[in-house]
Amino acid sequence: MTAYFLSDLHLGAPYFSDSREAEKRVVDFLDSIRHDADAIFLLGDILDYWYEYRYVVPRGFVRFFGKLAELADSGVRIVWYIGNHDIWIYDYLPTEIGIEVIDGYSVEELDGHKFLMTHGDGIGRLKPSFKLLRKLFRNRICQKMFSAIHPRWTVPFAYNWSRHSRKIEGPSDADAERMMENIITFTRDYKEKHPDVDYYLFGHLHLFVDREVVPGARMVVLGEWIARYSYARWDGSELSLHIWNGR
Repeated sequence: MTAYFLSDLHLGAPYFSDSREAEKRVVDFLDSIRHDADAIFLLGDILDYWYEYRYVVPRGFVRFFGKLAELADSGVRIVWYIGNHDIWIYDYLPTEIGIEVIDGYSVEELDGHKFLMTHGDGIGRLKPSFKLLRKLFRNRICQKMFSAIHPRWTVPFAYNWSRHSRKIEGPSDADAERMMENIITFTRDYKEKHPDVDYYLFGHLHLFVDREVVPGARMVVLGEWIARYSYARWDGSELSLHIWNGR
């Protein structure tokens, strides 16, 4: 089978000079693989912010969602791993589009090879402040309280928060080193307990990395679609890394 892996699109982010163009770039890429892909794995932070309300749909992403729906309707399997920016996906996108949503990690078998995939924000030693935020964002009571606030306040607040974070430059050197060590340690430990898993794919770091951590354990960090437009492709026997430069 042919599968594609990408992460950290951050669609809708306020630091894009042209959000429509950023969305169109992703849609063009998805359109280019529509006759080739059997599965597409989205490893988190696909949207810079998303909150599902019971009766209304937040504005934006129409072309992106439409292309995902078209691909799903044609038989392409689409799996979306929740990141730290698109945590609040509930039942609308799975029901409306037909995607699978995973919060955490999963192991998939493709052509006899096992792939572990996750966004990667919850792995290893976390900063206390980030750990607290993860706990608050996933708390059902906090979610219900947040949903009761009118979107005219919550949406600008979320995008303003995002605007002041260093998404394009990526994490600081210290944070990048710590997060990389987290996923390396996770990969090494998981491989020791599960020797049949060959590939470990992560997002979150905004780095584009391909490394054999230990023999038989290949770790890939998928980069981002803010400035790099990177992805990985499985062709049935080999995993390769690419940069999207348009049609």
